[in-house]
Amino acid sequence: MNKTSKREQNRNRQRRQKWINYAIGGGIGLIILGILGVITWQGVKPQAGEIVEIPADYLTHVEIGTPLTYPSDPPAGGRHYAEEFENGFFDEATLSNRPGDLAGYLVHNLEHGYVIFWYNCAKLDETACNNLKSEIKTVMNAKNNFKLIAVPWESIDDPLVMTSWGRLQRFEQFDERLVRNFVESNINRAPESGAQ
Repeated sequence: MNKTSKREQNRNRQRRQKWINYAIGGGIGLIILGILGVITWQGVKPQAGEIVEIPADYLTHVEIGTPLTYPSDPPAGGRHYAEEFENGFFDEATLSNRPGDLAGYLVHNLEHGYVIFWYNCAKLDETACNNLKSEIKTVMNAKNNFKLIAVPWESIDDPLVMTSWGRLQRFEQFDERLVRNFVESNINRAPESGAQ
């Protein structure tokens, strides 16, 4: 093989390697842009539910037993206890007896990015109540109860109200699409959402 053809082979190899490097670099660049796009979209996608204004001074912990008032019923944020509630589905029989106001614990969970299902079976007959509980559990189980709590709440006028920090959505009847959308767009959207 002569020197000219050897040089030509080296140039061709270098040219191919150059194009391979461009392709790899371009692919990596596209992947990075895609990841940044997803992260950006997650940060700007709209939250579901009506806005409940939470005054800045409501981001405080109070002693258990301190009287609590909230801008909405059920609460979507406000002053709360330093102790949070465990995640999961609760009914009257499974609610633990803790001192103070149940909302004081639950609002702490909201501050950590939880979504809470507040349901009122007094607005429903027994069959409809059991169906509502089952539908709530189905949605919660699909998320392994991650940052989800369901509790009975007799003071609400609707069978179901969902809250996250600063957001509230009322349901006259269960709508799985809207419920899942509320969970997806509001979970971990709170002042201390990184906390477990």
